[in-house]
Order: sequence, then structure tokens, then C-alpha cells
Amino acid sequence: MKQIKNNYKIYLLFLPIVLVILDQVTKHLVRQSLVNPPKKVELIPGVLCFQYLENRGAVWGLFQGKYDLLSIISIGILILFIYLMVRIPRGRRYVAMYFVMLFIVAGAIGNLIDRIVFGFVTDFIYFELINFPIFNVADIYVTVAIFVLLYLVCFYHTDDELSFLPFFGTDKKDNTKDESK
Repeated sequence: MKQIKNNYKIYLLFLPIVLVILDQVTKHLVRQSLVNPPKKVELIPGVLCFQYLENRGAVWGLFQGKYDLLSIISIGILILFIYLMVRIPRGRRYVAMYFVMLFIVAGAIGNLIDRIVFGFVTDFIYFELINFPIFNVADIYVTVAIFVLLYLVCFYHTDDELSFLPFFGTDKKDNTKDESK
């Protein structure tokens, strides 16, 4: 049991794999069933439906047709969040932070796979009631995780607890000046 507890981060690395598979399976099902002929599946009439969309841009359709730029940004985000994940200290207080990073990484990977394989991201969830932009499961991962991350940074963790993050100052390990001199 102690071995499992000591290596929990290694075991948690399987979570993004499962999340990416779930995202890719939903997108595959949508591409198989909603494309030819184009269909709209009403889940809650007038409120929520599945509707196929090839998003060749970023969130809300920004940067349409900028495949190379969006791929580079996605890879950069992946590298940044993997770097931050590696720096998260061990301990219960940081478990939520680690999960948040895993969901962001999984969402970024899910959409990057679409960009590389198809040249676009498959979106299909549409809230008709508020005319919200069409999105997918990976987008849900990233959006919810960003809100939780903001909560953790603003209300849960102290600045000292966030010192492992580059933009919150120096790490405690690096801040060991001898003040007795």
C-alpha cells in the first residue's frame, strides 16, 4: 500500500489516457453518425442538441484556418502544464491541483489529436437556448479545469503554497539564504 501511495502521480497519469480516449470515442461516434447526411440530434428540444461542426479555429471559432499556429500553441500549452505538473509538491493539499492539470493536459491532447489527424477539431455539443458556441468533451475538460484552477489559486492556496509556480516567485528550495550572517 505504501508503494502505491508513494507513486500516486504515476498511477494518476493513466487518467489523461482514459479522458483522451473518452473524448476521441465521442468525436468518432459523432463523425460516424451525424455527418452524412448532416443530422441534428435534439437531447432537450430547444435547449441542448448534438450537431456536427468542423472547427478549423480555436475557442469560439477564433483564428480560423491557422492550423500551424494553433498546433504550436497547443503543444506549448501541453509542455507548460506537464512542466507545472512535475513541479507540484506531494501532499493532500495539492491533489486537486494535480487533477486540474491532468484534465487540462487531456483536453489539449484530445483537440491536438483532431488537428493533427483531421486538420480540424470535431465539435458537437450545442446549447441552443443561449446560442452558445458548439464544443466537445475535451473543451469541457479544459474549461472546467481552468475555473477550478482559478479557484485554487485565488481562494484555496496561499502564495507560499504556490511558490512552485514560476510566476508566484521563487521556489522554497531556492529561497534558502542564511540570514544569520
